[in-house]
Amino acid sequence: MTTGVRRGQWQTAADVLARVSRQPGITRAAVARELRLSTGSATEITARLRDVHLLTEAPAPSQGRGRPTTVLRAHPQGPVALALDLRQGSWRSAVVSLDGSFLDQQSKRHRSRRPQVVLGNLQRVVKDTQQQYGERLQVVGLAAPGTIRDNRLMQAPTLDWAELDLETITDLPLLAGNDATLSGVAEARTGAAAGAGTALHLIVEVGIGGTLLIDGVPAQGASGAGGEYGHVPFGDRSRPCPCGARGCWDLEIDGRALARHLKEPAPKDPYGYTEAVLQRTDRAAARAVARVVAALAAGIAGLVNAHDPDVVTLGGLAIPLRAAAESTFEQAYLAGLMNFHRASPPPVLPAAHQPDGPLRGAAALALDYLTAEPFIAGWADRP
Repeated sequence: MTTGVRRGQWQTAADVLARVSRQPGITRAAVARELRLSTGSATEITARLRDVHLLTEAPAPSQGRGRPTTVLRAHPQGPVALALDLRQGSWRSAVVSLDGSFLDQQSKRHRSRRPQVVLGNLQRVVKDTQQQYGERLQVVGLAAPGTIRDNRLMQAPTLDWAELDLETITDLPLLAGNDATLSGVAEARTGAAAGAGTALHLIVEVGIGGTLLIDGVPAQGASGAGGEYGHVPFGDRSRPCPCGARGCWDLEIDGRALARHLKEPAPKDPYGYTEAVLQRTDRAAARAVARVVAALAAGIAGLVNAHDPDVVTLGGLAIPLRAAAESTFEQAYLAGLMNFHRASPPPVLPAAHQPDGPLRGAAALALDYLTAEPFIAGWADRP
């Protein structure tokens, strides 16, 4: 192995691994170009990473004449991460290799939404993965539907959870984040917002959440709770929200709002209720959907005025809601913009990573950990 190698000597290797994790299928020649490495340096660095079981190489498809190159892939004995996506009604998991490949994916619905039961199920997923992969499993990334601070779920109004220690699910390093924020990270890395300097990502499921990303990095706020757009008071100030505030935007753009407009009982499953209403063809349903879409578009315009993004990406139920009343969306969006935005409004695009944006975002957090210089140096120094 390479015991005694100084950590600073792994910095370029970390840059190489970061490219591999964010650009699956990248060739050694492409990495050399992007990092401005000589052919010899690229060959030497990839050899070192191969020696410590981080990368392997395979012949790249022939491009005609010229020196052959190789595709860089995760080593079959290298470290892996576990990505978890906790949702209101279910959870998903995937083992993630250094080249971003998803392995051993699972998805199950909650039999009980009591936090002890749900977190216990996630704990079993982690333990089962540890039994399968042994010491190769090095980190867990988790996306969760609520406000997260220092791996604690501070508040999840849609689940009626508060003040939960998420680190109970594993003794491995845990990197937890809000599901909408991590979905935005996925879009900024490899999705519809890739390359944008400033991007706004919003996702509608039960309520709405999102994140503002600057050069691919989410604006987390002073305590890590940034992006709670669903609790901006864009709604009726007389209406209380489960979060404790009044007039939250959350209450205007999901199944709860649709039920109010249709004068039907509040749904136990707002997500499923929204899907059902979108399948209806009666006029009452169409009017209810139009009102919700108008509230969604007007709020997006307000956030565009506040943040001035290059692009807005939408995930979750925001995509079919908009599609069901496209003209209503466009009218409300343009009407809510300041004059100088209207000539060239930021495009509002569907998210590319549907429906697994939060899972891919959790994987991105974990891969950032595995491709950082301190981890690489520690992995290389193993006995």
